[in-house]
Amino acid sequence: MSHSQLKHLETVIGQMTRFDRPADAVLSAYFREHNKLGSADRHLIAETAFGALRRLIQLRALIAPEKATPRRVALVALMKFNKLNVKELAEATSAGEREWLGTVKGKALEDSLEIRAELPQWVIERLGEQTPEAVEALGQGLMSMAPLDLRVNTLKMKREELLDRLNADGIACEATPYSPLGIRLKDKPALSKHELFKAGAFEVQDEGSQLLGLITGARRGEMVVDFCAGAGGKTLLLGAQMSSSGRLYAFDVSEKRLANFKPRQARSGLSNVHPQLLAHENDAKVKRLAGKADRVLVDAPCSGLGTLRRNPDLKFRQSPDSVAELNAKQASILASASRLVKSGGRLVYATCSLLPQENQAIVEAFLAEHADFRLVKMDEVLAEQKIPLQCGDYLELKPHLHNTDGFFAAVLERSQA
Repeated sequence: MSHSQLKHLETVIGQMTRFDRPADAVLSAYFREHNKLGSADRHLIAETAFGALRRLIQLRALIAPEKATPRRVALVALMKFNKLNVKELAEATSAGEREWLGTVKGKALEDSLEIRAELPQWVIERLGEQTPEAVEALGQGLMSMAPLDLRVNTLKMKREELLDRLNADGIACEATPYSPLGIRLKDKPALSKHELFKAGAFEVQDEGSQLLGLITGARRGEMVVDFCAGAGGKTLLLGAQMSSSGRLYAFDVSEKRLANFKPRQARSGLSNVHPQLLAHENDAKVKRLAGKADRVLVDAPCSGLGTLRRNPDLKFRQSPDSVAELNAKQASILASASRLVKSGGRLVYATCSLLPQENQAIVEAFLAEHADFRLVKMDEVLAEQKIPLQCGDYLELKPHLHNTDGFFAAVLERSQA
């Protein structure tokens, strides 16, 4: 470990732990500013910084919160998680720092649920009536590294064919256990230059996200709306389900996200997608489709706490107040999207959150106010799609149980007129 490597790492951790913007944005900007850093240094900085964020509550407890400077966090992360010993850190540290690291090395962590689960107390309190053991298991799952999953574009290729091609190219992979479209890679190779990616044969998409698209159940010739399309991963899945027939609307309030969707749509070969920029959830473009859609997917803006494996900073960037604000937005978006659903049509409400306040509570409040909708049991929907999973009334995916990001979904059906 050199002086310069430690300095870069200290600076990145310092910028990330301000929690004023996403950690991956901090890292991207830093690497753009320091474009002479080699790939080995970039890997070391990225892996250690994100590892430190994943276990920041534990690191701060070991150091003492008031003394947890970015440099000390970096040093303890290197020692505890990168398994470097004090001698390997000698070149980059002072004698005083090495002496201090020696005292930290053998220090035991305080035994509290917040530290064991690596989750802030306010999150633990809002997870619902789970046992401490369940909270700890969930927290451990959220600290793990997320696998790299792909979704085959069935307009271009069958999953078995893609598996054979990737394995033949030396990319070790296997079929995902739940999604019939998914492939899980053993490692994390760069794929953006792979000929099959450029040809639109696959997209990178977490298996849990694939399941959200699949339970929407889009069919040929239908009118389907992806109400919060974002960069369009689930839109592409829905379009393939529809065999590029019918009409598929991709709504979003972000022009940038819809712009990012354009090259993905072009690669996919889909011709039935109509991206639409909305000013807000009650935009006139929404009203024009009232009562016409067979299926509407609402992947609502949420706290993102189900994605902590990839975005560990979110547990520090979110708060009870921000979740309360999101709850109001979620209820408003769901109510607005419901107006598009025709008699007998289906509305899917989904989040990548683990908090009941963003999930079951929003659905229950919606059903209490909309007597013309009923909850379709998730087990029925999963059986319809031949997905080998049982969840009860709702889809609830968790990293330690399903090896996906944390997702929630409910399927609501409008009664026949």
